[in-house]
Amino acid sequence: MTANQINETTEQLSFSGEDFVRDIVLKFPKAADYFKGQRIDFCCGGAKPLAEAAEEKGLNADQLLGDLHKLVEEHPVLEEDTRWNQASSRELVEHIVNKHHRYLREELPQISQNVTKVFRVHGDDSPHLAEVHRLFNLLREDLLKHTAQEEEMEFPKMLAYSENPSEAGLAELHELLHNLEQEHEGAGEILRELRAVTNDFTPPPHACTTYRLTYARLEELEGMTFEHVHLENNNLFLRYQ
Repeated sequence: MTANQINETTEQLSFSGEDFVRDIVLKFPKAADYFKGQRIDFCCGGAKPLAEAAEEKGLNADQLLGDLHKLVEEHPVLEEDTRWNQASSRELVEHIVNKHHRYLREELPQISQNVTKVFRVHGDDSPHLAEVHRLFNLLREDLLKHTAQEEEMEFPKMLAYSENPSEAGLAELHELLHNLEQEHEGAGEILRELRAVTNDFTPPPHACTTYRLTYARLEELEGMTFEHVHLENNNLFLRYQ
């Protein structure tokens, strides 16, 4: 690793309890993994100080800060890690569509097959799988509708505004972004319910390979959705507010 590859040094990258959770993740993306482990919402609920988020979870803010600064020492931030902060809106939109929207279109049908199969085979001895099946299908429908709408309407309007700003265009975007953020919050709530009903995506001891794979893919979907929503709520959307 060369000095030019490092985006910020350990001395420069320092956090306090007053820093918003979302801003910590924007500056230090590795924090996203840490916050997920602590059940701290850095996506829809990231617009709050770390100290407040810690209090809500019954956590010690000083301990969180100590852990974060230790992670900074172990994982220096590279330019590659924060490249989307400096990218144009068009580049960021293309990244979201090509990575996250594509992931959903490719993976949701596969996860759906797993969820349905496990429910049919193990639903009798694992009654909670009926709720997993219901929640996942609700989430799938919401995500696919949401991403299609973004590509057809919201993203083009954002990019058009970037090229030709106007007060009327900005007012329209504010309303659209408010609705998108509400949809993100709805998806986040479904994911929280899925995590709860699956005991943090922990399969029972008797679970077969497909059962275990289903839980693993659901947890991956959760992580990808958090990253997706974070890029939109805390990066792209803020450019139009």
